Amino acid sequence: MRVVQIIVVMPKAQDADSIRRILMKSGYANVFACSSGAKAVSLMHEFADGILISGYRMADMMYSDVRADMPDGFQMLLLASRDALSGRQQRGMVCLAMPLKVHELLDTLQMMTRGILRTRKKANAGSKGRSDEERALISGAKELLMTRNHMTEEEAHRYLQKCSMDNGTNLVETAQMVLAMNL
Repeated sequence: MRVVQIIVVMPKAQDADSIRRILMKSGYANVFACSSGAKAVSLMHEFADGILISGYRMADMMYSDVRADMPDGFQMLLLASRDALSGRQQRGMVCLAMPLKVHELLDTLQMMTRGILRTRKKANAGSKGRSDEERALISGAKELLMTRNHMTEEEAHRYLQKCSMDNGTNLVETAQMVLAMNL
């Protein structure tokens, strides 16, 4: 499993460090603690994504100011009193009421971590395109099917997809088999 960066920013440095230690003991590897919003923003901009655990008010700014400067790949976990949390729920932000229960913190972080890893996986899957050679193989197989079997391009493509699923091979391997059988 890839590591998710966690930044803890609390008004008191000892509170941020206590949470950092709890997370480190629970198996989280990259956990950073600070007591200023400016430092938290600076740390977030060093990473593509992660989780920011934030108190309601730091010495230099409010959680909302930190959130305004938060990169898109980050999610915020806001820790505050029940009164401060009322009406604060926003997209990309999760709230936990203080006093904090360790198991609630860990369960919430696990859920948020899974979400970030799922987002990464989707992004990586979307970026994996076919090489020019693979596209040429698939096009060649479709052209052969279109010529020999009088199919449209869409029909040829669907035929390759169906054969690929039926045989448990990927589309490129199926295209190679079609071309090899007709040499």
